[in-house]
Amino acid sequence: MYHRTKDAGLNTTKKYIALDIGGSGGRCVVGGFDGKKLVLNEVYRFENRHVRVLDQVYWDALNLFSGAKDSLRKARQIYGANPNSLGVDTMGVAFALLDRQGHLLSNPLYHRLPQAENILDEAFRRMPREEIFEITGLQLMRLDSLYFLLKMRLANSSALASAETFLMLPDLLNYWLTGRRVCEYTIASTSHLLDVHIKKWSQRLINTMGLPEHIFPEIVEPGHIIEDLHPSLKAEMGFKQFAVVATASHDTAAAIASIPADDDNFALLSSGTWGLLGTVLSHPIVTPKVADNNFANEGGIVGTTRLLHNSINLWLAQECQRIWNKAGEKASWAHLVALAKQAKPFRAFIDPDTPAFKLPADMPAAIQAMCKQTGQRIPQTKGEIMRVIFESLAFSYRVAFEKLADILGKRPKVLYIIGGGSHNELLCQFAANALNTQVVAMPYEATSAGNILIQMIASGDLATINEGHQLVRNSFSSKMYAPVDPLIWETGFSDYLKITKLSL
Repeated sequence: MYHRTKDAGLNTTKKYIALDIGGSGGRCVVGGFDGKKLVLNEVYRFENRHVRVLDQVYWDALNLFSGAKDSLRKARQIYGANPNSLGVDTMGVAFALLDRQGHLLSNPLYHRLPQAENILDEAFRRMPREEIFEITGLQLMRLDSLYFLLKMRLANSSALASAETFLMLPDLLNYWLTGRRVCEYTIASTSHLLDVHIKKWSQRLINTMGLPEHIFPEIVEPGHIIEDLHPSLKAEMGFKQFAVVATASHDTAAAIASIPADDDNFALLSSGTWGLLGTVLSHPIVTPKVADNNFANEGGIVGTTRLLHNSINLWLAQECQRIWNKAGEKASWAHLVALAKQAKPFRAFIDPDTPAFKLPADMPAAIQAMCKQTGQRIPQTKGEIMRVIFESLAFSYRVAFEKLADILGKRPKVLYIIGGGSHNELLCQFAANALNTQVVAMPYEATSAGNILIQMIASGDLATINEGHQLVRNSFSSKMYAPVDPLIWETGFSDYLKITKLSL
């Protein structure tokens, strides 16, 4: 679908195109730079859908590429034929296999349906869990690329047998845009196939799992200029020559790249369907404490590491909204947040990562059932259910935050929130209250801004990411939240731990 905004003042010399693709859709944002400020304008949105075929579920990669092309046409129509460059970022983990001619062997598998438990047994039979962690620095997640590939290997997959090249989703789109096959570092780090210490594919892990080593292409750093837009696309859409840049291709890495922290003692929360809470480090931390607390070392920009804890986040609220709307009870996001604000506090708590909340047929009913099972008051109204979700999420952030502080040996002095959740003022305030820490909510456009900052460094318009962070300060406003009623929230947190049986 088309979504055009006003020109938003993009009367500038340099223009950059960011294609940002998440689990439900993609959007095209054009950034204009006048030498002092960066102005962002969203020009197009398109759907990202998953499709079930018999007993398998896929991402529709060709539909995504069609959406990318439509985005470029719209950008060409509005801003002309000569953008400076283009960068693509997507969600992590999803991958594709190409044959010798570069043809897609099958659509990427839908990674949000994790592999069965027995695939882990087979993986650990081949290599102990502790060794896999020592190599990758990642927490155990059955939805990672490694386990999908191992399942294909065990099934004697003809696609895997015929494969010439493995590409993560943004790398696939970059290949179709340029004709060149490379894997960008931040997205490759989500595959569970990278050696976190040397930032290259782990030959030992790949060989031990029985995977074909030759299919894994060159890994390039964020900011690497892949190639110019392919001549066929330039001719099709009327563009002049411009570069396709391997930006921070993992959407979370791109968003984090835009955080203008004053020093390195900060925490961050990428708040969307999933929540990733952690920080940015100069080097990975691969210790039993990191593994035991389910933190992951993922690739960042300029040689950094993103130390993150991954958990269910706004999925709970999104599914409630979907169920209510499906039943004909129109429930806008703003209305649901307002109802939650009016509901009484601390009536019941849930652990958001309880398996019952992964894929329930009816999320509101699943939350009510959990409250009943744990002997609490059962929330009845939409506002009460949403209040339970938001308070429980805030307390789950506190659990991850305290574990992060323990790993680091220091308590971060501020939490930056990026992603769609940064616009939920109630949840941001709850986070500040629960953590008793200042919260800074970044602009919604953080991912696109980070994507474009990396492109600007590649082009020479910015010398360093520190210059990029100053540009973010000059160009966008953020909102600060100070803790309110910390003693009351501390009592609520104690009750939360007792009900959920979680520990620090």
